[in-house]
Amino acid sequence: MSETEVITFGCRLNAVESATIETLAREAGLADVVVINTCAVTAEAVRQTRQAIRKLRREQPEKKIVVTGCAAQIEPDTYARMPEVDAVLGNQEKLLAASYANLDMDACERIRVNDIMSVRETALQLSAGFSDRARAFLQIQNGCDHRCTFCIIPYGRGNSRSVAAGEIVEQAHRMVAEGFSEIVLTGVDLTAYGADLPGRPTLGNLVRRLLKLVPELPRLRLSSFDVIEADPELMRAIAEEERLMPHFHLSVQSGDDLILKRMKRRHSRRDTIRFCETVRGLRPGAAFGADLIAGFPTETEGMFENTRKLIADAGLSYLHVFPYSARKGTPAARMPQLDRRTIKSRAARLRAEGRRALHLRLSALEGTKQVLLVEKPGFGRTACFAPARLAGGARGALVRVRIAGASDGTLDAVPLAS
Repeated sequence: MSETEVITFGCRLNAVESATIETLAREAGLADVVVINTCAVTAEAVRQTRQAIRKLRREQPEKKIVVTGCAAQIEPDTYARMPEVDAVLGNQEKLLAASYANLDMDACERIRVNDIMSVRETALQLSAGFSDRARAFLQIQNGCDHRCTFCIIPYGRGNSRSVAAGEIVEQAHRMVAEGFSEIVLTGVDLTAYGADLPGRPTLGNLVRRLLKLVPELPRLRLSSFDVIEADPELMRAIAEEERLMPHFHLSVQSGDDLILKRMKRRHSRRDTIRFCETVRGLRPGAAFGADLIAGFPTETEGMFENTRKLIADAGLSYLHVFPYSARKGTPAARMPQLDRRTIKSRAARLRAEGRRALHLRLSALEGTKQVLLVEKPGFGRTACFAPARLAGGARGALVRVRIAGASDGTLDAVPLAS
């Protein structure tokens, strides 16, 4: 009999939680079970998940299939009706040891999904399953209190809730002791961290505390966050803490103010540009990534151009482009929709613009000295997250290099004598 396999769709937070699922399933002694940790961010993600479930059943008919994650939380009956699915677990249930200890497919309740909005706390998810990764991902927050018109995720994740700083610091110590040189703080709405905790500490407070109390940690990185919610202490950390990596991935979504209002975002086009300008003044050489949605309902060609131009105006170079996909139950799904051909065309144009921006960014690094975190032999990333090829290097090592050139969206790095 084989051990439990976990298939992950979607975000880094799902990947962190999949590591916990693997640990819980292993401790429960489960075998011949596949857990599919789903994503609900787009209709396309849901379609791909259902397709994967059917394919899995055809190829491995002897396996039991358990579906969990955001899509399962939001639409449990949809998955329970699939003949290929043996059990459905909610986002809270997937992280409980009892869910796997009692996973008798013939006797247990087929759907175990609670009201996620009733959940008030979030547990620290350990990264024991990340032994094959160079960096560790540390979940500090879950859920979201905002209601962007295109987003279904709050209904899969619940309201915002944070992990106490003491637990985070303790886990960071363990991660460094396990050999990780870089920790990435993750969450659904990272800059909402602390609002539900006593004293209402901010993300900036946590970053400063973590770097002070874990001096042996070489590199700390942040995952995606909102520019409008960057608190003053976080800005001071960006300016003063060299171990806070100078790469910031921003939840931007659009570069047009009217579309941002229709999305119910809290920032303007100018806010994104101002944040990037301010950070560059504090940390010259900082790099910026962004999530961008192409073809949001009512988006005209002129509105789209505002988003395309934002890439250069804000100096964005690492783009995650999402063709808009209507999600049932969201306000945006009831707005006038664009045709799929236009949406796909605009997404392709944004990606092309992103490739040009990345080329310029990487070209500017030629001749500089950098420190790479080796993700796998022959490949690593700089502090500003630029991908680089190098000869050799052990996974997880920090290697000093000189950048000899750039091609195909990747730097060419030459190790320096230590």
